[in-house]
Amino acid sequence: MSDIITISGQITPDEVRQLAQQGYKTLINNRPDNEEPNQPSSAQIAAVAADCGIAYQQIAFAGGMLEMHHVQAFADFYNQTERPLHIFCRSGNRSSIILQAAREHDLLDD
Repeated sequence: MSDIITISGQITPDEVRQLAQQGYKTLINNRPDNEEPNQPSSAQIAAVAADCGIAYQQIAFAGGMLEMHHVQAFADFYNQTERPLHIFCRSGNRSSIILQAAREHDLLDD
């Protein structure tokens, strides 16, 4: 399970706990806060991740607004953290795009 990278839509604080129970070590959030009502904030997710011993980083960008500095920040955090890793945004699309961009630019250590 150590090499696992998964992607999903928005997760809740309870789902952070479930991911921790499944052995996940790292979370990356590609979603800006306040995109829609009732969306858990990055601070809420970060607090639960910290309580569960999971590394967490928000690298947020609006859909269609991915820039190289986002890709580099993603790669830098990715390369310094443990797997399994879970990446999320509203639908999973942005997270798939940033992971692919980091791979295409050969920025990931794996």
